[in-house]
This record gives sequence, structure tokens and C-alpha cells, in this order.
Amino acid sequence: MSTFLELGLKEPINKALTDLGYEKPTVIQEKAIPQIISSTDDLKAFAQTGTGKTAAFSLPILELLDPSQNNVQAIILSPTRELAVQIGNNIKDFCKYLKDVKVTTVYGGSSMEEQIRSLKRGSQIVVGTPGRTVDLINRRALKLGNVQWLVLDEADEMLNMGFKDELDKVLEATPETKQTLLFSATFPREVEAIARNYMTKPVEITSGEKNTGSENVSHEFYAVTERTRYPALKRIADLNPDIYAIIFCRTRRETQEVADNLIKDGYSADSLHGDLSQGQRDSVMGKFRKKTIQILVATDVAARGLDVNELSHVINHKLPDQIENYTHRSGRTGRAGNKGISIVLVNGKEKGKLRQIERIIKKKFVEGKVPTGKEIVQNQLINLIDKVKNIEVNETQINEFLPSIYEKLEGLDREELIKKFVSLEFNTMLKYYENSKDLNNLGRENSRSRATADNMTRFFINIGRKDNLNPGKLIGLINDQNIGDKIEIGAIDILDTFSFFEIDKEYEQKTLEAFSDNQPDFDGRSVNVEITKKERSGGGRRGGRKPFGKKDGGFGRRRSSEAGSSSSKRSDSGRKRSDRRSSDRPDRSERRASGGFGRKRRES
Repeated sequence: MSTFLELGLKEPINKALTDLGYEKPTVIQEKAIPQIISSTDDLKAFAQTGTGKTAAFSLPILELLDPSQNNVQAIILSPTRELAVQIGNNIKDFCKYLKDVKVTTVYGGSSMEEQIRSLKRGSQIVVGTPGRTVDLINRRALKLGNVQWLVLDEADEMLNMGFKDELDKVLEATPETKQTLLFSATFPREVEAIARNYMTKPVEITSGEKNTGSENVSHEFYAVTERTRYPALKRIADLNPDIYAIIFCRTRRETQEVADNLIKDGYSADSLHGDLSQGQRDSVMGKFRKKTIQILVATDVAARGLDVNELSHVINHKLPDQIENYTHRSGRTGRAGNKGISIVLVNGKEKGKLRQIERIIKKKFVEGKVPTGKEIVQNQLINLIDKVKNIEVNETQINEFLPSIYEKLEGLDREELIKKFVSLEFNTMLKYYENSKDLNNLGRENSRSRATADNMTRFFINIGRKDNLNPGKLIGLINDQNIGDKIEIGAIDILDTFSFFEIDKEYEQKTLEAFSDNQPDFDGRSVNVEITKKERSGGGRRGGRKPFGKKDGGFGRRRSSEAGSSSSKRSDSGRKRSDRRSSDRPDRSERRASGGFGRKRRES
């Protein structure tokens, strides 16, 4: 393997890399750096999450740019604020000894005036989110006429988030002579389309096989029902006392709900999603990096740019809608040579998706059994004993207290002392798991779920697939009517021009009244809801029953007071609703450039 100096980087850059602890280039850096330095050809690079992509494209740019010119020479686009900030900070570290090089990071949720002032002072490199970058171009504050390098980082996610129009706008503002560098962790058809439309005969390099998972990550799945999903999640956390994990959820609502429940149950947890202000997000991420928070519950988009190398677990509370995103999720662990575990909780309907993921990551999922109470208690106990055994005793400080301690414990033999010590730590856990059920017995649980279907009322609604309706949007539309905090939504059938959904009979009349009183509309179309027959029509898409507001008490680990404070305060007030979005998560149809229900997500 080459050194950074041998790759063609000048001494000031190498000195900064040495200060940062960089010793040898990664595979993607070893391939990309000399290619960019020696050629003006466009570049299409595959690199898994955590392989050093930022250095792969920024170091050769720093090598080649002209510090004497204050105009923008490189524009780097990333899908999220967090990732943009991370890239900007990394580049500032890399150019520590290049005194005349200036970097400006632009993104929504922060002062545009301050960003404009920074651009006026002169910056050779601008890192930005697509939305804010376009806003600054429109204000004539950001001029890209002299750009030599355009970098599209996490290109797949930028498309997923609906930034095609913004990418087109940025490209229009840059000269045709620029070198376009596209970096992506996965290469779905949409990313290949970017290469065809925006690049000229690009050179392709990879740091591994496209779309495969990291070799350092093992993959496990646990079979659950909707009733056992959260209890199973807690048991997995309890089985791993030193867990340091991200739990991925599909929607902002789901993210906040899971985080709130974990905090209530005593876990050191918090949430990260798009409804938080930039200050709140920075605070949460800061605590997580310092390990003040052990468990971070996050959406896919919010977790982009979260650079943590020591995660023990990634837990998929639910699988992502786009299977390719599983690679991004699992790639958050097993970084920097560490081993990691990626866990998926799946019900019967979701299990088939595992085969699709296995084909992508070229690895098999191992089925795990949800831990029993006995296994959890034993594991926690052994972990505690190991810590006691390995703890260093500060003789100097403790000696003066020992006489009074010995006096208090006089008369207790070794065995009795150990029993009391263990009981002090474990009485709560022992009591909680004393008569715990085996959550792996799914047959009985599924039978109970089928039985509860008789307690559901089936409703007709006059919108369907042709209105861009999907199960997530329908659930959001129902929840927006404020029918009840604990409303249970059953089977969903989405047809072309109309749909059906089930709701607990207890809320039958309230559902009719809510839709009648609120008179909601869906993308400009009036919504009508009626009670219909129980029989299901064929050909529709069905969603499983989704319980809301259900809580499962239980033993949690001790939490710091600050770990849960920001999330609990935000649970009600921190949510912002924009447009008429019926789902907390924009899906593919909402993110398309064309209009429709659920407008494009913007960074400004």
C-alpha cells in the first residue's frame, strides 16, 4: 500500500494528515487520489460508508486548486446538513497548513446572511446541501462560473430525497469544462442515470464490489409481530449491557415514539430526525459521539453524516422502503477495522425482503432468538462481575474509608456479601424478568392477531393509487384527524381509484365524525370515508396492523438526566408539519421532481 506522499500529495497536506493520525490510504483513497490529480476525466466512484470518501475527493482538490484565487474552484454537494458540516470540517482539518485556502459550508437551518458574508470574503471550496446552494445561486451570492470540480457525494441519497431539480440548477451554473466526481455507496439505476446525464465518459473505480456490505459486519434477524417488536428491541438492548447503537426507523413519528418509549423505560436514548432544529440535532449528535447517549433512534436521512467509528450495533426497527438503503444503515457499524452487528426485526410480511438484501450484500442473515429473561439476567450479571473484577482500586483515596466500611460489614461472610451485592444491583431486573414470556412463540401471537381482526371496522375512502396514495400516506392522513391517541389501524388495501382501511371498532363513530368534521382533502381532492363490508378486495396492497401509543414497561439501564431531556421536551412541541404531508416520511412518489402530494424536501 502506498503512502499519501507517494500518491502525489504535497508536504503541507501530508503534515496535516499525520497530525490527524492518518497513516495509510484506504483502497478508495489509493485509487481516487492519483486518478483525480493526473486526469481531468469525470470520475464515478463506489465506496462503502466509512471507507474515507471525503479524503478521496478532497485531498486531490486541495493539491490542485490555486490558493491565490479567491473565487470558488470546487463545489461539493451532499444530501444532508450533517454530512455537509462533516465534510466541511474534514476539509478544514486537511488544509490546516494551507493558510490561504478557505472553505465555506452552506446549508438550511443556519444563518444565510452569515454564509453570504463568508462567501463574499472569498472561498475556494464550498460544501453545501442542494437546496441552500440553489438559494444562494438565485440570490447571486454564490457564483460558480470558475468551478473546476463538482463533487456529488452520496449521490444516491440526493436522488432519494428529490433533489434532481436542484442538481440540474447547480450544473447549469457550472462551466462545461469542470471535472465531475460522483461518489456513492450504492449504485441503483437512478445513480447510473446521473452518470449518463451529467458526466462525459467517466472513469469508474470501486473500493469493493458494488452495493455489497462491509466484511466486518455480521447480519442477524429476529422474527417478531407488531405486538412484540418493541419488547424484543428492549430485550436485545438488555442482552448487551455495553450497547452503543443506532436504531433505524422509517418515519419521524416512529423515530420519536420509539425514543420516547426507551427514555420512559430508563434507557440512555434520544432521537434524531428532520423535525428537530439544527441546534437540537447538533446537541443530540454531540452527546451520542461522547457516549452520553448509548442508543440513538434515527431516520435514514438524519443519520447521514454521523461519523462514529465504534458502534457495536445497528438495529433496523423496520426495514427501509428502499432495500438499497440497508447497505447505508449496516455500514454505520463495523468501521475503522472494528467488528459490528446489524440486526433486523421482521414480521412475517417483511421476511421476504431479507432474501433481496442478501443478494445485494452477498451475505446471509443468521436467525436469532429473542433473548429470554433468564439469558438477559445472566448476561447482565456476568458483565457486572467482570467489571468489578477488572476495576482498578485507588488505594490512596479509599484507605481512610475502609475501617468504617469493615465495621459496617462485620459479621457477613463472603457468600452472604456477594448475594447482597448482586441483589442490590439486580433486584429490579430479576423482578421484571421473573415471569417473562418467550417472545419467540409467534404462532399463538399471530392467532391472537387474526382474532383481533374481528374487532375492526372496514372503511372505504375515495382516493387510491392514481392519487399517489400509499399505506404510509394513508396512515398519516388518518392520524392527522386526531381520532384517538391509541387508535389501531388494521389491514390497508390500496386500489387504483379508491382504497380500504380497518380501524378498531371502538373508534368507528369517531372516525366517521372526524373525517366529516375536518373535511380533509388530499392533493386538492375532497376525501370521503364510509363504512363498508368486511370482505377484502383482491389486488390491493396491504399493510400490517400498526399499534400507536402502546407502551411496554420494563427494565432499562440507568440514564443520565441530559440524555432524555431534549427528546421528551421535543415529543410534542418539536414536530413541525409542512404542506399537507400525511406521512412523516417522504416516500419515492413524494420526492419526484413533478408535483403532487408531499412536495419536494428542501434544505432552505
